[in-house]
Amino acid sequence: MSTLLLRVYDWRWSVLPPVTGIAMMAMIVGALVAAPREIIEGEVQRLMYLHVPSAVIMYLAFSVTAFASVMFLWKRDIRWDALARGAAVVGVFLCGMALATGAIWGKPIWGVYWTWDARLTATLVLFLIYSAYLLARSVAGPLDEQAARYTAIFAIIGVADIPIIQMSVRWWRTLHPQPIVFQPTPALPTEMLAVLALGFIAIAALAAWLIVLQTETERAAQRTSALRAEIDHREIA
Repeated sequence: MSTLLLRVYDWRWSVLPPVTGIAMMAMIVGALVAAPREIIEGEVQRLMYLHVPSAVIMYLAFSVTAFASVMFLWKRDIRWDALARGAAVVGVFLCGMALATGAIWGKPIWGVYWTWDARLTATLVLFLIYSAYLLARSVAGPLDEQAARYTAIFAIIGVADIPIIQMSVRWWRTLHPQPIVFQPTPALPTEMLAVLALGFIAIAALAAWLIVLQTETERAAQRTSALRAEIDHREIA
């Protein structure tokens, strides 16, 4: 079983890059060419194919951060901290993407780039929470377990903002559109749903690849710090 898992993990270098590239190109072509023009919102509606997948996959990235933080606190294995940080970097990137595309969409539709809408505000809070997490964790060294424990608790608490974001349009009166995709009967034509599905595949593949790359970078920093500490110890001895 472990051999099979290692073989699958090795695909990160040979499978993920081409899959991500093909999926991203398919999403772009689908959004700009294949998807029909929305009658009311016009061309700006095409941002949905990037905005919605970025927001949903952002939830998954931050959930990986929270899970890895729990595993680090449980196992006391610093490798879980590397995964938590790698996923948090990708989550912050996707959160920024969702905020930016939402602002670009909001200008022609709402007349402003930003409004203190419940969902927008909660999403901004999530962006700030995990930006603060990354900043606080970067102050200490890659092998600083005390700093990793404190920031892991912060990351676990921060994920509680995700259900608030998701339910905000139901709990409060907001400008943000009501859900139109994840419904028993989606209020979108089949062509739009197909392109949106491509968007989810593309962003999910991109997020997985970036998480792998960032985690490997964090692990390399941990190994370098451990080697430097060992050399310093031998020189002192």
